Amino acid sequence: MASSDTWIKEYNEAARIADDINGMISERISLPASGPETQRHASAIRRKITILGTRLDGLQSLLSRPTGKPLTDKEMNRRKDMVANLRSKANQMASAFNMSNFANRESLLGPETKQDAMSRTVGLDNSGLVGLQRQIMKGK
Repeated sequence: MASSDTWIKEYNEAARIADDINGMISERISLPASGPETQRHASAIRRKITILGTRLDGLQSLLSRPTGKPLTDKEMNRRKDMVANLRSKANQMASAFNMSNFANRESLLGPETKQDAMSRTVGLDNSGLVGLQRQIMKGK
């Protein structure tokens, strides 16, 4: 039963982080279009989105190797749905955040073709995507 309580506690923490991110994205409207404060805010949002992704991976992992009292199929499916819904929400927030940064990104780096971006990620799992992101951030 303790592992079940741990999972619920972890899920609630992930949901709280998602709510924080949502609030932070909403706050961006009141910030200037650019500047150090805006950049710090954007960095904080990116960090929180990364943390949320890690939490969701952890929750998924806990479901794939349950310990303690076994869960019923109904409860297991409910939890899988909870994680999937929260992951979907996280992806929507990340997309909304990236869309609002699109103009800045393009002015700094030039336009990126969608085909190029998509072709680089085809067939990658989560760890592969993280590896690609790290490679891009290091400058290849």
